[in-house]
Amino acid sequence: MTSPRDLAALASLLADETRAGFALALLDGRAWTAGELARHGRVAASTASGHLGKLVAGGLLAEERQGRHRYVRLADDRVAHLVEELAAYASPGPAPRPRTLRESSAAHAMARGRTCYDHLAGRLGITVTEAMTARGLIAQDSGFALTGRGVDWFDGAGIPLVRTGRRPLARGCLDWTERRPHLAGVSGARLCAHALESGWCVRIGSERAVKVTAEGERALHELLGIEPGKLR
Repeated sequence: MTSPRDLAALASLLADETRAGFALALLDGRAWTAGELARHGRVAASTASGHLGKLVAGGLLAEERQGRHRYVRLADDRVAHLVEELAAYASPGPAPRPRTLRESSAAHAMARGRTCYDHLAGRLGITVTEAMTARGLIAQDSGFALTGRGVDWFDGAGIPLVRTGRRPLARGCLDWTERRPHLAGVSGARLCAHALESGWCVRIGSERAVKVTAEGERALHELLGIEPGKLR
């Protein structure tokens, strides 16, 4: 059983705005250097180092060193799930109005499509998830699971599903902009990786935003019947 002290200690790790900002930035699934996170958070390198030390010690981040560079990333998909779920619950109302054209463009791109650690999110993730559910590839009537037809679909699409560790084959992840679940787990990660590797999607900007390419529109229309207009 988790003690109240342990739960409070975990919560305190994200109770600081700078540390919370680092965790949100790392939802892009990539490893960042301490210097990159310091600039992202607009704090001194020494301040960033102290915060990162707490997050690593608390088990939320993993670190590795290459030469004189220190890289950090979210410890695993469970941490990513925790951060994304907290982000969804922390934003109960409409997002604040962007102050500049650049902020408005970035917010629109993130809402349209983005990565959530290693799976697709935003309107793109929701559209794909709902199309898979409508075709009986995902069952959401009693929980969230990949069906037998869904497993066959991945195989037929040339996207092998290899389960490692205790990570579920599929699970729903509450989308913080759409407020509906998108596909996560092993299948969500493999679909996202395939979309990026095959050129269906490309990363845009310095955030987590992704854009569906013309090739991706054709593939998703052929495989899931998604009309291109829903992805733009």
